[in-house]
Amino acid sequence: MARYLLLLTFLASVFGAQAGIVRGRITDTKGAALAFANVAVRNTSTSTATNEQGNYQLRLNPGQYELVFQYVGYKPRTETIRVAGGDTATVLNVVLESENYRLGEVVVRATDRDPAYPIVQQAINWRRYHQREVAAFKARVYIKTLGRFTDVPGKILGLVKVGPDVKPGIFYLSESLSDMTFRQPNVVQERMLSSRVSGDAKGISFNRASAGRGLNFYNNVLKSGFSERGFVSPIADGAMLFYKYELQGSTQQNGLTINKIRVTPRRRTDPVFSGYIYVVEGTWRLHSVSLDLTKDAQLDYVDNIHIEQLFAPAPGPSDVWVMQSQKITMGFEAFGFKGNGYVTAVLSNYQVTPTYPNRPAPQTAPPAVASKDAEPAPVMRESVADVKKQKPVLRGFAKQVKERVRRSERSDSIGGLPVERMPRGQVMVVEKGVNERDTSFWSEVRPVPLTDEEKKDYHLKDSTEVIRSSRPYQDSLDRKRNEPEPMKFLVTGYTYRNTFKKWQFSVAPVFNILQYNTVEGAVVNAQATYTQNTDDRRSFSLTPAVRYGFANKLLSPSVEAVWQHDPVKLARLGVGVGQTIENFDLNSQLTPFINTQYTLFRNRNYAKYYRRLGGDISYTTELLNGLTVRTALSYYDRRELQNATIDLIKDVAGRAFTPNRPVSAELPNTSFARNQALTAELTLSYRPGQRYITRPDGKLNFGSKWPTFRFTYLQGIQALGSDVRYTRLGVGVSQSVNMGLLGTSSYNVMTGAYLGTPRLYFMDYRHFSGNQTAFASNFAQFQLLDYYLYSTRDRYLEAHYNHHFNGFFLNKIPLMRRLKWQEVASVNYLRTPSSGNYVELGVGVEHVLKVLRVDFYTALQSGNRQANGLRIGLGF
Repeated sequence: MARYLLLLTFLASVFGAQAGIVRGRITDTKGAALAFANVAVRNTSTSTATNEQGNYQLRLNPGQYELVFQYVGYKPRTETIRVAGGDTATVLNVVLESENYRLGEVVVRATDRDPAYPIVQQAINWRRYHQREVAAFKARVYIKTLGRFTDVPGKILGLVKVGPDVKPGIFYLSESLSDMTFRQPNVVQERMLSSRVSGDAKGISFNRASAGRGLNFYNNVLKSGFSERGFVSPIADGAMLFYKYELQGSTQQNGLTINKIRVTPRRRTDPVFSGYIYVVEGTWRLHSVSLDLTKDAQLDYVDNIHIEQLFAPAPGPSDVWVMQSQKITMGFEAFGFKGNGYVTAVLSNYQVTPTYPNRPAPQTAPPAVASKDAEPAPVMRESVADVKKQKPVLRGFAKQVKERVRRSERSDSIGGLPVERMPRGQVMVVEKGVNERDTSFWSEVRPVPLTDEEKKDYHLKDSTEVIRSSRPYQDSLDRKRNEPEPMKFLVTGYTYRNTFKKWQFSVAPVFNILQYNTVEGAVVNAQATYTQNTDDRRSFSLTPAVRYGFANKLLSPSVEAVWQHDPVKLARLGVGVGQTIENFDLNSQLTPFINTQYTLFRNRNYAKYYRRLGGDISYTTELLNGLTVRTALSYYDRRELQNATIDLIKDVAGRAFTPNRPVSAELPNTSFARNQALTAELTLSYRPGQRYITRPDGKLNFGSKWPTFRFTYLQGIQALGSDVRYTRLGVGVSQSVNMGLLGTSSYNVMTGAYLGTPRLYFMDYRHFSGNQTAFASNFAQFQLLDYYLYSTRDRYLEAHYNHHFNGFFLNKIPLMRRLKWQEVASVNYLRTPSSGNYVELGVGVEHVLKVLRVDFYTALQSGNRQANGLRIGLGF
């Protein structure tokens, strides 16, 4: 459900007028409601939109106004109205007629293609101009988001019961009011002024006005969150390779010729839209869009999306247009859940700083038309080749663009009015008390009236919130949620909750509790976690554990505690003490469950263990935005363990268990005597340009276009009886790079070395997280490398690269398209004094059965093939 909540977050705007109210309903000629139609006050920046029932409302000061009613594909209508003072309501119902787009006479020259192509080519030529024509703007944004279930399963995948509080109907309804500022090239900042979430008086809306910038059709590729691939805009630079265009006709609106063009995919499998774009003749800008995405476009998490946007001239003398409204509707079906939802956004109160001092003359003048009903005059349509020759006209504006953008970046004003500057990286501030506005406040500022369904949802959930927040009600829900189920214990583990007191007690699934290895034999590793949360996102967790091996009769009790005390700096203190049985590689991909299967059924005791007794303490905090520091200090007594059993279920002929002693190329004998180790660690992680949201209850970090840089300092200290003395330094860099339709690349490079002549034991070596089983728990690690063979006490260089093509090739194959498999390629590299140049090359597919990934790998060492293997793991 969380993914659906995140999918339902985009743009809108507010209307800040007082006094008289104008309300009414907008319908078509058949009486059907026109949902999300736009209503604007001419010569002002005030606008609103209708709700799902076609109702609208405006608050205006007393006086006379011209209201412009618009809906994509319909004739605009202007009505003059006089608004009285006080709370007097003026009712104005409006009927809009379908626009009559007439082809008229079209003279085609040098081409036999549809006359839509030269129009689209002009729009493509002018795309970057319109993308950058606004150097900066500020706007008031109102957003309303709704999600509803139409069907809810009894169990998810037939295994886990759905909670009793998840029912058909609205599961999420929120409104938000924000001020958004934009500066070129793509700096968006937002201040949320008010928020309302149905049924949650303390809740803060998921709405983000800045999220809607991802649906900018002047960008070549739209990254919307609905797909990993992104979608090609109908006016992208290479759009004609993906779309077919058909001119439906032209019409006159306010002295402008508007061309209606139908866009359809050339191939069903391409990540493209279908529907209509409306292009203004002469300026070649988008007037509006009405576009759809379906399953054929390889949507994730939703089945269909409809997007409508309406643009209009910005207030003031400049010849720039801005978005007035946007609506997004969607339907989804997954894991037995069915539903739909929408996000409607209205923008108003614009302050705009244009980029260009003046616009060049249109390349084709709009025809003169005597009246709005007259037949469009003949228009000369140049060929696409002729239109492309006009591109140099636009290149001369590059210098002007850069200079105006620089001025905008340095300026503290937009449209001549002062504007607050937020700290670098801060994309949003949620003001304190944002959720404390009452219903009367929302009645005054809400530009889009509530539907009957929404009113009912607010009334029901708000009126029953006290009851639902009470201890008896929450205890009754907990009794249902806390009912033990065998599948929970086996698959997900069991959690006992006390919602009212905000604590829970969790037990790990059975396959983590029951284990088997040759050192301990059958193992019971019983552990549970108690977690106490607070309203301000602080938490404390305590995890006691008792491990017992039946073969070596060794009891190992331990306890860990974590206290997150600062939700802004994400600061947390961790303490652990006790006796544990550890793998020599603490970050091994070899999980206890996988090792158990290979030990019992394959005669492969890959995991090698030792015993340690002691404790550690760690502290992690974010010193500056993007700079995270972790410090740790530990002291352990460490002892060697031997195999205690050779029992198994299936004996593979000719294969015997190996000793509990790792095989190392650098250390012929990894056996060790009892020793003590005092170690200190300092890790710095820095991500320049990290974007974040500041909320009253903490800070939320987002990504950055820059890589993450890491520095690690590990020191073995010969004091307090410690037997180790070493210094290990390491640096690394990692990043995920979006490559548009080609997919996403991610890399992680690490290098380091031990200084001087270190004194240490094998568990202190630098290990490289290998894998020798068919199961991959982490595809960003080595998949054919021995777990311990190339562990080093010297210098090392490690690199991992994965590229997710996101279906770029397989989506073009009918069968693969239906399966929704996506291709992936990877390279892993290691160099140590003993490994030489070790390389793994992998190719595979992910999203198999929606959640699995299968890869085939080949290992090369110094150019010679070493091994091949198939790996299966999670990949979705």
